[in-house]
Amino acid sequence: MKNIIKSVIAAFIITALFSMIPFFAECADLSDSVFRLHILANSDSEQDQQLKIKVRDRVLEYTEELFKSSESVSQAESLTKKQLQSIANVAQKEVYDNGYDYKVKAEIKNMYFDTRYYGGVTMPSGFYDALRITIGSGSGHNWWCVMYPSLCVGGSTNYNSLKENTTDSEYNMMTSGGYEVRFKILEYFEKFCSLFS
Repeated sequence: MKNIIKSVIAAFIITALFSMIPFFAECADLSDSVFRLHILANSDSEQDQQLKIKVRDRVLEYTEELFKSSESVSQAESLTKKQLQSIANVAQKEVYDNGYDYKVKAEIKNMYFDTRYYGGVTMPSGFYDALRITIGSGSGHNWWCVMYPSLCVGGSTNYNSLKENTTDSEYNMMTSGGYEVRFKILEYFEKFCSLFS
């Protein structure tokens, strides 16, 4: 009897996993359609956390101008690579202007993000390319968003750009709100896989 129960449970788990494969693939494709921003504060002090937000605002203001000519995520990422030192300089100036001497590092990394909710849009967990800005030691709480298409600040969210840069099924997946359980399963699966990368 125990073997039958174990077999039924195993069959259920295998069936559930196989039914999720198309969803996992669609989420993986989505990670190639967006470019994210990740900022690490120097520490968790109130001042360093406020500085992180000021750096974020300044970097987003600067990159918004850069991305006006971008028609795809690959163009946005390419422009960011070309302007990486300029972006670092903008962030560094903001740090200095606020009276701190922390060094700022800017880099493009492929990194893991948890599932995130931006108003009416859900970004599934997974590995995404991101502009990563590290302020000082980078040991404080971080902040992240989708830089392109812009989902970073509620008031500037460009849903038209999001729709133009994703497939219909990806857009529906992010905006329908009916995928929370699948996103959680994907998140646990991605976290498990990230242990081996």
